[in-house]
Amino acid sequence: MYTLILFLHIMSAVLSIGPFFVLVPLVKQMRDVPDAVLQSQISTFRSATRLVKHAGHVLVTTGVLLIWQSYWQWTTPWIVMTLVIMFGSIFFLARAFKPILQKFDEPHADRAALINKLNRSVWLYIGLLVAMLWLMVAKPELW
Repeated sequence: MYTLILFLHIMSAVLSIGPFFVLVPLVKQMRDVPDAVLQSQISTFRSATRLVKHAGHVLVTTGVLLIWQSYWQWTTPWIVMTLVIMFGSIFFLARAFKPILQKFDEPHADRAALINKLNRSVWLYIGLLVAMLWLMVAKPELW
């Protein structure tokens, strides 16, 4: 059972970070496309963030099950830091993308500024996810 939960945990980690690497070139393309194409790209962006959110639910659930079934303690430094970053990333995901994507629907929205914000948010979120990934793989003794 542990192996199945570990597999689901790893797959959900892939689904939590993978779509953002697809969004990097998409954000770059958004700068010069007609409005009709831009709306389809925004729809793709929304779908990707929705997938990441649901994969995150599986990731958290399987992570809890893995800790429960293993010898790791909740006070282990790499677990504590992973949880800290995870809660930060949940807040960040909720605030970083949806409000920006909604602003594209406003009549006089500054497309360039919104795309720059999206690009920065994508890279910041990738950084948060990579930090969590490193903690889960390296399991460093931080204190």
